[in-house]
Amino acid sequence: MQDKILVVDDEPMQRGLLSEILSSSPDHYEVIQAGNGEQALKILQQQSVEAMLMDKRMPGMDGDTVCHKIRTELGFSLLPIIMVTGSNSPNDLEHSFSSGATDFIHKPYSPVELLARLRSAVQTKRLTDQLDTAETLLFSLARMVEAKDETTGDHCSRLSHMASEFGRILGLPARDLEALRRGGIMHDIGKLGIPDSILLKNGPLNDEEWGLMHNHTVIGAHLCEGLTSMRDVVPIILHHHERWDGSGYPYGLVGEAIPLLARIFQLVDIFDALATVRPYKNSMPLDKIINILEEETRKGWRDPDLVNEFIKIIKKDVDSFLNPKTTEPTKDEKIVQSIMETSLFPAACLRYCCDDCVDEESI
Repeated sequence: MQDKILVVDDEPMQRGLLSEILSSSPDHYEVIQAGNGEQALKILQQQSVEAMLMDKRMPGMDGDTVCHKIRTELGFSLLPIIMVTGSNSPNDLEHSFSSGATDFIHKPYSPVELLARLRSAVQTKRLTDQLDTAETLLFSLARMVEAKDETTGDHCSRLSHMASEFGRILGLPARDLEALRRGGIMHDIGKLGIPDSILLKNGPLNDEEWGLMHNHTVIGAHLCEGLTSMRDVVPIILHHHERWDGSGYPYGLVGEAIPLLARIFQLVDIFDALATVRPYKNSMPLDKIINILEEETRKGWRDPDLVNEFIKIIKKDVDSFLNPKTTEPTKDEKIVQSIMETSLFPAACLRYCCDDCVDEESI
């Protein structure tokens, strides 16, 4: 299958020249032409392309404006856009990069250089597509774990919202906030490796079964550690059941040896378990939740400084903290929804989602 390249230029001769260079190259690209920005946007809404070559200066909607719309309105954040320009002005180049351009080719250009830059862009696009596919698969599998439980609702979405919001209030950098957001979805993916006889058991687990259940953190970390983009999420998956005094699992880490993001995530995971309805319990009022968090801190299970900050937050505005804003469904959510609509996926309660974080006498 030939790679599709979208060429955008208001000059027919320039489009023809670029098309001839691309179609006669050893890579044998399939060229799609657009005479202005509006046509380019319509084409991108109808079919996928591997890269774009776009003239910077066009009447009406110039290349920078088109680029900005592609990134913001269409949401194509990874599509390579090579801007073709006759300008060498640093300000012009900076503006185009700010609009979302990924590379430049200057007029008059060498066909060899043009093809080399385009080939590099297409190869990068293939790699990012593979990464996106792998991530979507993992996120979909994680959503399937949640989908088995008809009662937890949007548990993963709530945790993503609360964890990243807690991190934002604490002043964490964007990279950590993204890890917390992803951790909300991925934290229990390791339960794919736990037998259904344990996950779906109608009654308390015995010591041997709890031992197997505890393996879900290690299994989840192994599933995700191969992806560089999941590097910051793995510590959340692996350590969100550790306890401040070392009595948690899987490694019995103590105090600040437990990664900060795992400690942050642990608190919102516990809060969600207590604040929402489950088949074996009603939602708890805020004052009781606070009492439980304070009691578990006195027992040595929780980071006292983080608990104090968390309690301040939920006392100030618990409703907006608990309820995420409605957003457009992600690809993984759409995949799981399609599977659920087939009625082939068995729905069953996963009681042991995060209860082992919480003192059983409290719930």
